Amino acid sequence: MNRKLSLNYLQYDESSSELYREEGSKRRKSRRRENDVRPLSKNDISNIRRSQVPQIIDTLWHLKARDMLPAVWFIFSRKGCDAAVQYLEDCRLLDECETSEVELALKRFRIQYPDAVRVSAVKGLRRGVAAHHAGCLPLWKSFIEELFQRGLVKVVFATETLAAGINMPARTAVISSLSKRGDSGRIQLSSNELFQMAGRAGRRGIDEKGHVVLVQTPYEGPEECCKVLFSGLQPLVSQFTASYGMVLNLVAGAKVTRRSTGLDEIKVTRAGRTLEEARKLIEQSFGNYVGSNVMLAAKEELARIEKEIETLTSEISEEAIARKSQKLLTQSAYQEIAELEEELRAEKRLRTELRRKMELERVSSLKPLLKEIGDGHLPFMSLHYTDSDGVQHLVAAVYLGKVDTLNTEKLKSMVWDNEAFALKTAVENFDLGDNGGEDVKPSYHVALGSDNSWYLFTEKWIRTVYRTGFPNDALTLADALPREIMAELLDKADMQWQKLAVSELGGLWCMEGSLETWSWSLNVPVLSSLSEDDEVLQLSQAYNDAVECYKSQRNKVSRWKKRITRTEGFKQYQKIIDSAKFTEEKIRRLKVRSKRLIGRIEQIEPTGWKEFLQVSNVIHESRALDINTHVIFPLGETAAAIRGENELWLAMVLRNKLLLNLKPAELAAVLGSLVSEGIRLRPWKNNSFVYEPSTAVLNIIDLLEEQKSSLLELQEKHGVNIPCCLDSQFTGMVEAWASGLTWKEIMMDCAMDEGDLARLLRRTIDLLAQVPKLPDIDPLLQINAKSASNVMDRSPISELAG
Repeated sequence: MNRKLSLNYLQYDESSSELYREEGSKRRKSRRRENDVRPLSKNDISNIRRSQVPQIIDTLWHLKARDMLPAVWFIFSRKGCDAAVQYLEDCRLLDECETSEVELALKRFRIQYPDAVRVSAVKGLRRGVAAHHAGCLPLWKSFIEELFQRGLVKVVFATETLAAGINMPARTAVISSLSKRGDSGRIQLSSNELFQMAGRAGRRGIDEKGHVVLVQTPYEGPEECCKVLFSGLQPLVSQFTASYGMVLNLVAGAKVTRRSTGLDEIKVTRAGRTLEEARKLIEQSFGNYVGSNVMLAAKEELARIEKEIETLTSEISEEAIARKSQKLLTQSAYQEIAELEEELRAEKRLRTELRRKMELERVSSLKPLLKEIGDGHLPFMSLHYTDSDGVQHLVAAVYLGKVDTLNTEKLKSMVWDNEAFALKTAVENFDLGDNGGEDVKPSYHVALGSDNSWYLFTEKWIRTVYRTGFPNDALTLADALPREIMAELLDKADMQWQKLAVSELGGLWCMEGSLETWSWSLNVPVLSSLSEDDEVLQLSQAYNDAVECYKSQRNKVSRWKKRITRTEGFKQYQKIIDSAKFTEEKIRRLKVRSKRLIGRIEQIEPTGWKEFLQVSNVIHESRALDINTHVIFPLGETAAAIRGENELWLAMVLRNKLLLNLKPAELAAVLGSLVSEGIRLRPWKNNSFVYEPSTAVLNIIDLLEEQKSSLLELQEKHGVNIPCCLDSQFTGMVEAWASGLTWKEIMMDCAMDEGDLARLLRRTIDLLAQVPKLPDIDPLLQINAKSASNVMDRSPISELAG
């Protein structure tokens, strides 16, 4: 990494420039520079990074000036892509000739597909910028791809789905962030994801090289970028999973068919594969191929590392060090050092106990103070901790209160139920003496930092408490109190806490705040503006006595160490100790490597056969297939012929006689509820709505809920986790389209993205089209399904290209 991009260099450069202006003397500047360099706090890092974040338009003009267009610009949200296009609508990237070509292409596209034109994107397209994401109609996305390949679109703002499967290379790939929002909060991009997006840079046969630009954000910079880049590619992981259709088609060769005479006798035809034959096929999956090669090498390497750790650990044991000392030192010198070391160990144990007692006395002193202020205003406080890199941090915050006393049900549930926050074991390790358990038992508290982060902590991490703070008074009579407002904002969060530090007296955790808490955090003063006179933290005499005892014992340990250094054979003994420390560091590095290997082995461990048996048990118990005789029943025949995520669930619904009373449009709506996974509303669009389904559709879905619950219970019993989709939220939209509404009518003020609605309708049509071809399905249902499919398969859905 270019050293001029490092945080320390940026801080150093900034402080040096400021000092030069203030002092006007190179000598004074140099002397002050040495004194001012200090470890960066979290606030320092945040401030430096924010100062380096570029505007989109500035980055774009840099790309244009360096002839690095066309570019694919990855932004990890649809809303962000659309907003970027609107932001650049006034930037002209095309010349007059290119603009004319775009106008002509737009005219032709509008004539051919009038309903597929994305009106909100036309202005940006005329300027040479466009968005490409799953919220767009596939027809429109294909049109954007065509213009981009012709050089008529200079910048495409796209989500990461563009990085795979679409032939749309550019000269430059711009990556807006190294993290994206996932189901459990913000997650870091993996090296594979980063290189997949970077691979879009460089057009074969046109560019000699491609460029990749990673944009600075308030949360990530060059250090994080290099960490991802040089972490190495992750191993390919098999995505093989057993499905109901797979099991039925592999194992079931025998069918139960009824005689044409109409008698209830059954006839079995053709024997299916045995479980052993099925297992041999499963073992040919990519997951097992990886397991037989990469995993074997990884396990051999892990065994070698563990053996080396065991050998090295034996070399630094007390017995091993004693043997080496006896060998190198004279008998008298060894005896003297051994006796002194034994005394030193005893003094160190006493020092540890005194330090624990000191910390407990501090907790005991803080508890009444925190209880007192917890009922009044919201005071400012200072938290302190040392991170894993040894950097000390001070955090200015406003104190909200003790977790147990706040109206925050989600937070309370997490602290009480999650083992990571348990405090009981930590307290039991201490000799509580005369203080009593409850007086010194740590408790969790909450504060909002000046960096707009929530902090969850025990008394251990409080440096001091100040007299000043936010008054806990409502602005008006109708308003809630500030403490209640902040507690409500806290409980609305996702509870994605990150551990900053840990100790025997509980941990220190933090979580990003929201836009709603930002104004509160801005009013937390910096620590330098708070004077020592404002501090209200008064520690007890017992704590002061404990501190003195600890200091005295610490000095005593130092004196014992000095006595050892003055012994006859200390120089030879010191070499043994230094060698042991070097070995300890080597063991630490080996353990890190071992942990990484274990994670990799768990990641690539093939589990296909276990899942196969679990799915088989569900099929057997649901009477779709007899796993012992391999006889497949009518339910299994239908499920084996369906293409879908949960074939057994789809077959159960389609074989239900309730569907026979539905009209074609109503049938389409019910089947749409089975394939709506991943479809979502647009909460940011005002005055949006979706069509409501008819009463008949809602009644059928209510009746199917009980059947769904039974299947989910059966799946849970056998450890199968295959979703059973049944969602009435979008069924009204499917019913409206199947009833003949036009695309413009259905999309007017619609709360769904065009791409999402098109994908839902296409999935519904695909399922409807399967019904007439499925075995053992009622002919009336097949006729209605075909009728609904024919009505729905019209423009712009019928021309979907992706």
